Amino acid sequence: MRTRILPALLLTGALATAFPHGSQAAPAARADHDTGDDTSAPSSLVTRVRDTGFLQINADAFNDLSPSQKADAYWLSMAAIAVNPIAYGQNSVYGLQEKHLLEAILTHANGIAPDVLKKITEYTMLFWGNQGNHNSFNSRKFVPDFTPAELSAAAEQARKNGATGLGSADTLQKELNDLAKPIFDPNFQPMLTVKNPVNGQDPLEASAVNYYSGVTLKDLMGFTEHYALNSRLVKKNGHLVEEVYRAGTPDGQVPPGLYARELGLAIRDLRQALPYAPESQKKVVNDLIRYYQTGEHSDWITCGIDWVRDKSNPDFSNGFVEVYKDPRGQKGAIQGFVTIVDQKMSKLTSGFAANAGYFEQHAPWEEKYKNPNPKPPVVNATETVIESGDFEVNTIGDNLPNESEIHEKYGTKSFIFTGSIRAFSSATGQKVAEEFSSSQAEFGRAQKYGDLAENLFTAMHEVIGHGSGKLSPKLTKEPASYIKEYYSTLEECRADLMALWNFWDPKLIEMGVMPNDDVARAAYDGEARSALIQLHEVPSGDTIEEDHRRGTQLIVNYVRDKTGAIQPVEKNGKVYLAVTDYQKMRQGVGMLLAELMRIKAEGDYDGAKTLITKYGIHFNTAWRDQVIARYKSLDIPNYWVGINPDLELHGGTGGQVATVRISYPRDIVKQQLRYSKIAGE
Repeated sequence: MRTRILPALLLTGALATAFPHGSQAAPAARADHDTGDDTSAPSSLVTRVRDTGFLQINADAFNDLSPSQKADAYWLSMAAIAVNPIAYGQNSVYGLQEKHLLEAILTHANGIAPDVLKKITEYTMLFWGNQGNHNSFNSRKFVPDFTPAELSAAAEQARKNGATGLGSADTLQKELNDLAKPIFDPNFQPMLTVKNPVNGQDPLEASAVNYYSGVTLKDLMGFTEHYALNSRLVKKNGHLVEEVYRAGTPDGQVPPGLYARELGLAIRDLRQALPYAPESQKKVVNDLIRYYQTGEHSDWITCGIDWVRDKSNPDFSNGFVEVYKDPRGQKGAIQGFVTIVDQKMSKLTSGFAANAGYFEQHAPWEEKYKNPNPKPPVVNATETVIESGDFEVNTIGDNLPNESEIHEKYGTKSFIFTGSIRAFSSATGQKVAEEFSSSQAEFGRAQKYGDLAENLFTAMHEVIGHGSGKLSPKLTKEPASYIKEYYSTLEECRADLMALWNFWDPKLIEMGVMPNDDVARAAYDGEARSALIQLHEVPSGDTIEEDHRRGTQLIVNYVRDKTGAIQPVEKNGKVYLAVTDYQKMRQGVGMLLAELMRIKAEGDYDGAKTLITKYGIHFNTAWRDQVIARYKSLDIPNYWVGINPDLELHGGTGGQVATVRISYPRDIVKQQLRYSKIAGE
């Protein structure tokens, strides 16, 4: 489960300055401070398209790896690139078709009118950044600035220039006709994911995401999925069929399935990594190859168990992992990342893992839900050399695996992504905190302690949040199977609450990770501000779909209702959300945390639905409209896309380990077209 940066509450301050007095907090990113004193380095903000900023991600720790480690990272990165196209297919039934058309135009652009080519290029940049034409944060469809006639003329010119795959003029025109509504009509499949549609619509039919075809929730009553995480459900001749994501086995005993080509390429690259991988990682790689061949849940669990045990550097994730985009919260989106340990920063995260048992026993939920022997997670501060598929630069913390049957018995791994955090720090300033702080005292705390508060927040969310608690023995399946479309919101909110609850535990001062309780006050201030500022991401309607954002709304609205410790304040015609009583807010945090743990442990669907629909989904649209205007005046991007480092392989003949060089392209067009070429598209 992930911690995602809140674009409304951007990171500020150089990481080196975020740990005063020997603090050991992990870095995070939601507060606003100044961007440090190093003016010699170029900003990580490479360019902007509309309200999206494109960030260059650096991985300085790569240079400290041995030649074998670098070769391992290279081939694991190639496997992440291989699965990247799957994300477009999962996000829309039209996704890959649109991707191929746009890329054919950009690679055969000679003779296309420059103004049209610029508009197509910028739209394609957004398309790559979101793996389709729905914003990955707010689920809303975005449409191009170019016209259907301009796209048609550009595509025809690309065809004449020799673009393969566009076929004859008649074939191309038919494709353009088929894609007209998916590309240009804002009312056709307007939302990627709709978990709570209006007017009695079925969530599966209302969502553009391509996990279901011709299937409604009613169809699924009494149906048991064998491949819940890694399949597309379709109705054929009145019967439900699982189209399994798998490559098939070499002996033909297991036939190929959906995305067999992409998974086969990933298997090829994973095998190339084996000679360079440590023994423990070789086991994981072979497990993953087996899983991609069979698609069997048991093979995925075996892979997850061995992955938790593996402490290799570089490390990686590749698979159908997070279920946020599925209206039911069951289907996993493809993701890939490869991490390098940031040794200096990793030393700062160890304290929470070492004290996991203490925080578990001091949690505010009932004793029967407390794990008497929590497995301390592996916690690494890391830099990424690749992020692909559903894994995006907005993720600044991650705790995996998600399966309770693994983390209750074997533990988890937690990642803090320092490269992404530094990129946000470089690209943003303190304007947001200043604009939305209700008082000078609040802004002063944000300036002085905001970085540290957010570093601690992310570390606790990932390390002692997601892995905490114990399920009721009556649950025979993952809690997500019971709580369904509300599970991801519940779990992200629960991890946030675990962090907020523990800010006031004297253990943090004893551990040396924070100097005083003003850090806790800064964290609570930031949580209240978040619920208001994040509304700028939802420019229309009155509902929030993204699970992390729903969790923030749930916390703040619940605390407002139950304790009155957060109140709206109006000054000079501007609205603010301010904490009026920190201890009452902590009481509300504890009440909600205890209830969410009970709901998870018991698989209480109705309990989750009641809380989330009451407090987490709807918002004050007048506040939203004001926030959008105020945020726009700050001239900060609303959304973010990462540009990965590039790894290049040189030599390696005669039994010698190849040389792998890292570079930073600052050019998403060049990088994404290279990825498509590598993936054989």
